Amino acid sequence: MGRSERSPLLLAGLLAAAGVAHFAVPKSFDATIPKALPGSPRTWTYASGAVELALAAGIALPRTRAVAARAATAFFVGVFPANVQMAVDWQKRPEPLRTAALARLPLQVPLVLWARGVARNEEGR
Repeated sequence: MGRSERSPLLLAGLLAAAGVAHFAVPKSFDATIPKALPGSPRTWTYASGAVELALAAGIALPRTRAVAARAATAFFVGVFPANVQMAVDWQKRPEPLRTAALARLPLQVPLVLWARGVARNEEGR
């Protein structure tokens, strides 16, 4: 298996792990849901976990990989406000938690680029 074949599977694995985490430890994700969103934060936590699991499955399958990777690109952009909300809300938390919340912000960029790269690679085949 070449590098270009592993990259989508690694991305799928990352999304699957994140999706499972949303269901296994939802409370930690509830705190990142922007307060401006309607309804219960838990509903958004579960919904985003389900989306991550669906994206993981789509990226894992070569037939749906390009479309799922484009959707993952949009998803990573779309959840950025939750990361910003977390960084704002966690200003008064202990230093390691504040640092972790702030570190999440620039990490979104490589995720967006990775998903976009997987989509482009698949579309070029």
